[in-house]
Amino acid sequence: MTGIELAIIAFALMLLAIFLRLPIGLAMGLTGFFGIWYMMGRPSVTLSQLKTLSYDTFSSYSLSIVPLFLLMGQFATKSGMSGALFNAASDWLGHRKGGVAMAAVGACAGFGAVCGSSLATASTMGQVALPEMRKRGYSDALSTGVLAAGGTLGILIPPSVILVIYAILTEQNIVKMFIAALVPGILAALGYMLTVAVMVRINPDSATTAERVPYIERFKTLLSIWPVVVIFGLVMGGIAGDWNWSKVGVQALFTPTEGAAVGAVATGLYGVMTGGLTWKGFLDSVLATAQSTAMIFFIVLGAQIFNSFLAFTQAPQMLAEWVTAQGYAPLLVLTLMLIAYLVFGCVMDSLSMILLTIPIFYPIIEVLDFGLTPEEAGIWFGILALIVVEVGLITPPVGMNLFIINSMARDIPMSATYRGVAPFVLSDLIRVVVLVAFPGITLWLVGVLF
Repeated sequence: MTGIELAIIAFALMLLAIFLRLPIGLAMGLTGFFGIWYMMGRPSVTLSQLKTLSYDTFSSYSLSIVPLFLLMGQFATKSGMSGALFNAASDWLGHRKGGVAMAAVGACAGFGAVCGSSLATASTMGQVALPEMRKRGYSDALSTGVLAAGGTLGILIPPSVILVIYAILTEQNIVKMFIAALVPGILAALGYMLTVAVMVRINPDSATTAERVPYIERFKTLLSIWPVVVIFGLVMGGIAGDWNWSKVGVQALFTPTEGAAVGAVATGLYGVMTGGLTWKGFLDSVLATAQSTAMIFFIVLGAQIFNSFLAFTQAPQMLAEWVTAQGYAPLLVLTLMLIAYLVFGCVMDSLSMILLTIPIFYPIIEVLDFGLTPEEAGIWFGILALIVVEVGLITPPVGMNLFIINSMARDIPMSATYRGVAPFVLSDLIRVVVLVAFPGITLWLVGVLF
């Protein structure tokens, strides 16, 4: 049996285990473990490999950024930032048709800048914005659909835990990945707002308008979101350790991991100062961070074991060589990969998709000629993969954001939430097409700053 045949069989068995509800980290780990055992012929080699992989994986300094960003998100959730963001956005946009829904999108984008988690963004903003939209007469479909879609901005607007994992897997610069995600993230928020504007014009009964707030009141609420601006500036400005600051003669402040630590401390201090973060809230935040980190690290370890098995089979390299030999157009191969992500997104979570597919897809991306440098192609593909993974969070039947938002209003049928989110999925797909056609949109800011 050739290496690629063995890899295909192992991949099929792993997917079967996942569909049978085995935890994905365990499914990947067991498949890789027995695959290495089969190839090596004795368990001692496999156990030695497992010991080495465990140490190498969890001793990585770069991986320590994950729990710090998760802790920052937990503190942000409990500090009351979400309410201030929504109130400020609502005062500026609420007088427009569908303005409160647009405000929810803007607040999700702002909260994503200090959270880094889609599920946390959807859950937190749903608690704030959903009752307000329903009170103002917004339709059930629009209310739940816009919040489910807006929640996805949590993993696209940097800092993003998924981007960190991608950067570690592909050995990309974390800072460059964050910078590359800024413009697509802003486009996503603007695209969602435009989608709301179109929806309320097609169905005027789905939304209402609020009274226009005087400008002096608008600026007062705008001042209330200063913590978000300051913390985002500290994290994104401070992690400039790898920027080419020689262009402007400015010295870097700290590394990405140090930036995550500073962000977590700053968010926690703000929560304590405002009274939103109590001692119980602090303990709950630390416990939730530990649980999320353990889950992520377990999946990462399982993926590393499976990737080690793939390295033994040489399947990714052989697949890349085969694709190159066929002479397929690079954009065709990329399109098929993105479609595969959309399909996987219907049944898998975002982190699992990234860990499962990148070791197979990325070697192919490296050998295809997109007219970009290898680093540019890696950054561009990472942002595209993140966007289509994000779409998976709002597509049935396992769109996690849909279930989170719907659980907050159990009297709303899930079918209404599905109808409400469909236009936003279309907006995402249009954005993917634009970013595929024009890589410069993603890479422009990176080129300016580096």
